[in-house]
Amino acid sequence: MAALTENADNSTAPTDEIGTTTPEHDEPVTDDLSDDERALLVDGVRYVLDGRWRATRDTVRAGTDRADLLPDPSRTLDEARARILAEMRELADHDFAAAGFGADHGGTGDVGASITAIEMLGYADLSLMVKSGVQWGLFGGAVENLGTARHHQRYVPGIIDLDILGCFAMTETGHGSNVQALETTATYDRDTREFVINSPTPSSRKDYIGGAAQHARFAAVFAQLITGGPDEEPESQGVHCLVVPIRDADGNDLPGITTGDCGYKGGLPGVDNGRITFDNVRVPAENLLNRYADVEADGTYISPIENPNRRFFTMLGTLIRGRVSVAATAGAAGRKALTLATRYGLLRKQFDAPDGDDEITVLDYLGHQRKLLPLIAKSYAIACAQNELTAELHDVQTAAADRAQTDPADQERQRQLESAAAGLKAYATWHASAAVNTSREACGGAGYLDENQLSIIRDDIDVFTTFEGDNTVMTQLVAKELLGAYAEDLRGLSAGGWVRFIAGMARDVVAEKTAVRQVVQTLLDSSDEDTENSSLADRGTQIRLFRNREDHLVRTCAQRLRRAGEDDTDAFEIFNDAQDHLLKVGTAHTERVVLEAFVQAIADCDSRSAADLLAKVCDLFVYSALEADLSWFLMHRQVSVERAKAIRRGVNSLCQELRPHARTLVDAFGIPEALLAAPMLEHG
Repeated sequence: MAALTENADNSTAPTDEIGTTTPEHDEPVTDDLSDDERALLVDGVRYVLDGRWRATRDTVRAGTDRADLLPDPSRTLDEARARILAEMRELADHDFAAAGFGADHGGTGDVGASITAIEMLGYADLSLMVKSGVQWGLFGGAVENLGTARHHQRYVPGIIDLDILGCFAMTETGHGSNVQALETTATYDRDTREFVINSPTPSSRKDYIGGAAQHARFAAVFAQLITGGPDEEPESQGVHCLVVPIRDADGNDLPGITTGDCGYKGGLPGVDNGRITFDNVRVPAENLLNRYADVEADGTYISPIENPNRRFFTMLGTLIRGRVSVAATAGAAGRKALTLATRYGLLRKQFDAPDGDDEITVLDYLGHQRKLLPLIAKSYAIACAQNELTAELHDVQTAAADRAQTDPADQERQRQLESAAAGLKAYATWHASAAVNTSREACGGAGYLDENQLSIIRDDIDVFTTFEGDNTVMTQLVAKELLGAYAEDLRGLSAGGWVRFIAGMARDVVAEKTAVRQVVQTLLDSSDEDTENSSLADRGTQIRLFRNREDHLVRTCAQRLRRAGEDDTDAFEIFNDAQDHLLKVGTAHTERVVLEAFVQAIADCDSRSAADLLAKVCDLFVYSALEADLSWFLMHRQVSVERAKAIRRGVNSLCQELRPHARTLVDAFGIPEALLAAPMLEHG
């Protein structure tokens, strides 16, 4: 594997309902394309899906087109862990991780290529992706983004080539998503110029930490930094990160360090998750990652960011690469599962046709099409949104290092990036879990056999909805950002303080704040604002339905929360009572963003045949999303009963229209053939 470096009008037909007749089962279903034409169509669609870092994707495809990279369930826990570490060393030998680190300390500084490469590992073994992500994305990312030159020079080259194996010690037994409340302490000792790391309570144990059970020699430890200057009482300055050695060269715990093994898990056997407790462990003061804050020799705390909340969120904001990578890789896992299930559905036959002797291919059944094709369409939409998010993260993180601290425009851009990453992480990982489980079911007994991969993928993907931010918390974060995007004072408030702020809003303050991309604005301008009487097949109408839902949810949620300003009200109770509404706001917003990213990708496509097919896929995404939330649209009179029926009929028609293109759509995912090895695909 070589070093990873990066050298039409698509609106739908003007009919209200997209109609085809159900194909006759005694007639072969075909897309009527020659092999060469179909290959060109696959290439055109793949070009769109591959996005800005398509060269990186091709490089990783070439290097991972090997069946020996697939998980082997017969391995013991120790064998699986050793195998994944060996595969990581092979990746390191080919400069796999260099793109994620700055050119001035051993890398190539291509953030987008780094995320894309990690995403592509999701087609192989998710244990390899997760352990690589921990080493290079989380541990390495903490050193890279929170440290300064002294840390870069000392650690980064070894992190890249695996001479320095590390872990990311943030989550505690008692605290995960609420990072500000972590209990581990790092107390400054001015007499020795050291920090004393301690786990003061059982709930402060670092838990579920990838690499902590066996391989990591260092940890990026997040702890309450306690210090005070001359004549000051020491106090916590909030959560900061320090590099702490945890094992010697032979793998033994260092004095004061106690590690444990989480053992067998629901999946990811190649990742050595473990636990760490600290008993007054001393590290030099220079081990504090001090890009955003430092402690002078006399204990005085200094930071270029005065506001503690902004400082905390600025530090965490630099670490969202892990969250973006989780969303990207979940998308890859979902696409792989759907590819396996679709190919099997094109081979497997069940039951004779009414007037024939041959059994029917299962993908010719509408019920089977409805299982898989809407999920494929949603995978396409998510992939386009993921490409946009990766590009935005790349552009933000490769900008001047100090601009995010001083430029209000960059602060706002960073905040929007964090919200988008949270929303897509939740949306993509929930989708991946559903897609993998449905794919397993669609393959019947064959899907339950480990040899056909789906049961392994299902177990491995399950935790993606939890790590790098619980999905419920992530979705709620999106809603909070929407409701408070106009108010800097909202950042970092507690639930009660946040609700009280919302309660003081003027009635007309809640509005869509994000800029409308030109292609979307053009479609909206050319469509009828009356969504009930305009064509459902009109792209502008589709976008308007998604936007109207989001706007209604934001406004009504703010109105519910306004009660917190009344006397004798319990702010938490009001917040808690509205949490379902908040989650609906976050999901609706992300789904609208995903749709508009898909629309933009189709508009940018320079292949007419690929764009036409993608437009039909986008229609299915829209219709199936509307169908999934039909109760809301009906209850709030956004659609009539007749239109609701048209939506259901539209899903059926679109599934039947896309059925002949099913193989084209999954082939365009570009998954290396060796990684799709499954005995069930060798015979129908």
